[in-house]
Amino acid sequence: MAGQFRSYVWDPLLILSQIVLMQAVYYGSLGLWLAVVDGLVRSSPSLDQMFDAEILGFSTPPGRLSMMSFVLNALTCALGLLYFIRRGKQCLDFTVTVHFFHLLGCWFYSSRFPSALTWWLVQAVCIALMAVIGEYLCMRTELKEIPLNSAPKSNV
Repeated sequence: MAGQFRSYVWDPLLILSQIVLMQAVYYGSLGLWLAVVDGLVRSSPSLDQMFDAEILGFSTPPGRLSMMSFVLNALTCALGLLYFIRRGKQCLDFTVTVHFFHLLGCWFYSSRFPSALTWWLVQAVCIALMAVIGEYLCMRTELKEIPLNSAPKSNV
């Protein structure tokens, strides 16, 4: 196996630690974005903004602010995919996993399955943004030139 390019062994501990790390990045950056947005409009922060599916909406200012925070969070998590996952092929997998656990968290927090159409739309947009931008960033780093000669160049 030493002669194969990018041969990987299935490592469940690595995968679980990456899932936990991406969840931490997701909730940490979402909390940060919600705190920044709430601080700008002098609103009181609440866990409902993060976990209540009914609060997201176009008709109320808190709903619009929460939607904006979720979209900004998708961009931040795309950077998390770049720094912690580093594989373009795995970006969609980790993005869907993060949002699946968020769905479970919302379901557990509000004791009902999220049924608001705006919540599902926001999650779909965030999944698309996070996966596409994360994959783009990872592919850019994967396609960088590999230096073949590490010896210093001499002037002839």
